[in-house]
Amino acid sequence: MKIVVIGGTGLIGSKLVKKLREHGHEALAASPNTGVNSVTGDGLADALNGASVVVDVTNSPSWEDAAVLKFFETSTRNLLACEATAGVGHHVALSVVGTERLLASGFFRAKLAQENLIKASKIPYTIVRATQFFEFIKQIVDYSTEGDKVRMPPALIQPMAADDVASALARIVTNPPVNGTVEIGGPEQFRLDELARRSLAARQDPREVISDPHGRYYGIEVSERALIPDKGARLGETRFDTWLTQSTPVGAVAK
Repeated sequence: MKIVVIGGTGLIGSKLVKKLREHGHEALAASPNTGVNSVTGDGLADALNGASVVVDVTNSPSWEDAAVLKFFETSTRNLLACEATAGVGHHVALSVVGTERLLASGFFRAKLAQENLIKASKIPYTIVRATQFFEFIKQIVDYSTEGDKVRMPPALIQPMAADDVASALARIVTNPPVNGTVEIGGPEQFRLDELARRSLAARQDPREVISDPHGRYYGIEVSERALIPDKGARLGETRFDTWLTQSTPVGAVAK
């Protein structure tokens, strides 16, 4: 089966392509780096020729409100149009748990617009909403840092390893479309401020995390349960401590 991974050279896409190839599928990593651009349309028709499934794991290079909306709307429209022409039978898109609860952010408004375009098309689809990745916890902390202080809300979060995201996607793309949304998440829940402290401690980073109910998550306030999936979510296996051990070199010091 030919499976085209749009964004196939990025964090999730590269892991997904590797897993699919290991299971004997013809997986094509499609991205500007490989001559395929879903925004301009360059190389898209050729890449999708003969494809059974298209997986969209792209991300916008800019989170500015207008730019991120234009990226996801343009890219998704181009993909769906080319898929219809190529006779693709399953469109899979990676989205974010809690998107509809985070609409104070232009990024999440753009992700919701992307989801709505997929639902309105005639292409059979599966939208996969994932919780935050372990790999982006440092980025979240950096975003909320002021000097040597990090103000984080005590909201619940259920993050997961990028490897587990790719594994879940690999299972989903090789099964029939559900024409609906599937949620995936990590095996443990944390408070966001607690998770930040553990992440900094593992890196011997001296920044102080201050619990603040009005602290921001990527610049917006979040409610206690905005970032966690429903009870029916499919959960990954990798625990945070395991991931920290595997990803943090012994004696690592923050720079």
